[in-house]
Amino acid sequence: MESFIKAENNGKNICMVYAHNDDMVIGAIQAIKEAGLKPGKDILTGSIDGVPDIYKAMMDGEANASVELTPNMAGPAFDALEKYKKDGTMPEKADVNQIHPLPA
Repeated sequence: MESFIKAENNGKNICMVYAHNDDMVIGAIQAIKEAGLKPGKDILTGSIDGVPDIYKAMMDGEANASVELTPNMAGPAFDALEKYKKDGTMPEKADVNQIHPLPA
């Protein structure tokens, strides 16, 4: 990440860093800070996993997004798909946003 920041006009040409793992983007956040930039503002960040550290980074304004896919979502997703294939029934809309409060 350090080399990427230097190669891209000290980060000025980077609008966002995406990592396919929260821990990787947490490392990128550290590199962004060490370059004197503000992660989450100067360079947006997004990743996948939903690890506890990413929620803290989001609360601190350093991470912008993380996608969490838990195994217990697979069953209902396949049930909805089977029903749709069988008779075209669309599943009811549900609010899938979850808030994970951090301990004080």
